[in-house]
This record gives sequence, C-alpha cells and structure tokens, in this order.
Amino acid sequence: MNQQQLEKMRSGKGFIAALDQSGGSTPKALRLYGIEESEYSSDAEMFDLVHAMRTRIITSKAFNGDRILGAILFEDTMDRDIEGKNTVEYLWNEKQVVPFLKVDKGLADEADGAQVMKPIPNLDDLLKRASARGVFGTKMRSVIKQADKAGVDAVATQQFEIAKQILDAGLVPIIEPEIDIHCPQKAEAEQLLLSAIQAELDALGDTEIMLKLTLPEVDGFYTPLVEHPKVLRVVALSGGYSREESDQRLSRQHGVIASFSRALTEGLTAQQSDDEFDALLDSSIGSIYKASNT
Repeated sequence: MNQQQLEKMRSGKGFIAALDQSGGSTPKALRLYGIEESEYSSDAEMFDLVHAMRTRIITSKAFNGDRILGAILFEDTMDRDIEGKNTVEYLWNEKQVVPFLKVDKGLADEADGAQVMKPIPNLDDLLKRASARGVFGTKMRSVIKQADKAGVDAVATQQFEIAKQILDAGLVPIIEPEIDIHCPQKAEAEQLLLSAIQAELDALGDTEIMLKLTLPEVDGFYTPLVEHPKVLRVVALSGGYSREESDQRLSRQHGVIASFSRALTEGLTAQQSDDEFDALLDSSIGSIYKASNT
C-alpha cells in the first residue's frame, strides 16, 4: 500500500470525486452533460463519450490534489489513458489525487426493503489488476429503501464480507450502504444502519475501512463512526440532493467529507467553452471543499 496515499486519505483536507458512473447510469450522466442518446449508437461510443467527459474534468486546472483527495473510477476508466498515461497513474502522478475503483456489478432485486449487491464474479482478478495499476482502494454500493432490520442487516453483512476480501488483496474498501433519501422512515433506517455497522466493525480484525453514507437527518449522527479506530474516513454521498442542499447538510456533519458524483458535475456541459467549464468546475469544487472542511 502507498503510505503517502494512506496519509493523504487519513488526514488530508478535501473530498473524493465520484467519477464512477457505470453502464446503467452513464446515459443519464451524458444527458445531464448535454449529450443525448441519439448522438451515439453503441456502448463503445457511449463509453468513449463518458471517458472524454471524465478526461475533461480530470485534466481541468480546477481539478487537483489541493482540494480533491481521491477519485472513484469505473473499471472501463481504469483501463484507459489520459494524455498518454494510464488514468490511475495520471491521477496520482500528475494530480496527486488518490485513485479508487468501483467494483460492484449493480444491485439485486429489492428484498426486505433493501437491495444488496449482485454477485461480483472474478473479483479477485479485478482486485489484482487494480493493485497492479496502483489503485489504492475500492467502492461498492447497496441501497436501503425501508427501515427494515432484516434488509439493513443483509446489506451490512454482505458489504463487510466482501470488504474482507478487498482488504486481503491489500486495498482499502469504501463500504457504501446508501439510504435512499426518499425512504419514508429515513431516521429510523439510519439508526438501524449505525447499529449494524458498529456490530460489523467490532467483529472486524485490526484493519481500517472507509464508509460512504447518505447525509443523515440528525446532524452529527455518524460521529461515532468518524471517531472509530477502524474507520479511516467517513464520506458522504449526495444521493439526489442538489449541490446546494448537499453542501448545507454536509457542512453540519463535523469530520465527514464529500464523495459527490452528480452534485460535483451539476451544470457542466459538453457545449461550454473550456473557460466556462473550468470556472464552473472550480466553483463547484470550492463549495464542496468548504462544506467538507467543517
């Protein structure tokens, strides 16, 4: 493990940029960026376009390790280049941004008010490849839609089970048990999730993981996790809140930093000039950075 990257993630000021839209969410991400589905006719073209979008973000002068601690990549992005260098290498060597990889393959059907992850075939091979590329950690997402203990426990159990496999491969897992912001009993679901995570942490060996959580209803609710010795960092997802609301909620969670995707890229379009694009990205990064350092 890269000790410099570990120290940056442990104590650096800033946030994590989530640039990991995958097959299912890519058309929506491109549409928000101003590229309609009629403008491409295959998955290959779609992934070329989204890589061009990510390249524009990552190469922007606004995007660097002074305010951005890490970036989460989709597997396709890990295998591509930016300015003649592999994306992972470019992120760390050119920008001093710690590289993470999304490893889940999407969500299973809802059961007990939650969606666990689909099986992840060939995970060991993917982790070996990521490690060889210089990836620091991984991210995997489940979704909780109801305050149902059975569903919440199933999500936490699966997340920590796979996290152990990732830790064994020498990478740091970001565990993401997202609570849907439209969950009718969101505060109750958060209480169930906090208890489930604490129980899993108690059973975890002497190691460190990261957590990516929905911004809570009660300010400071996840402070016990922020302060937990086995938690390297707690990061927050924007989850459908606007950037403004995400920033406001985040600024009230002491010690929690952002890991925003849609809220980071909100307003950026393919049609903007480079100056317009860079100015908006700089402003977005500035507001998320400020909200992350409270």
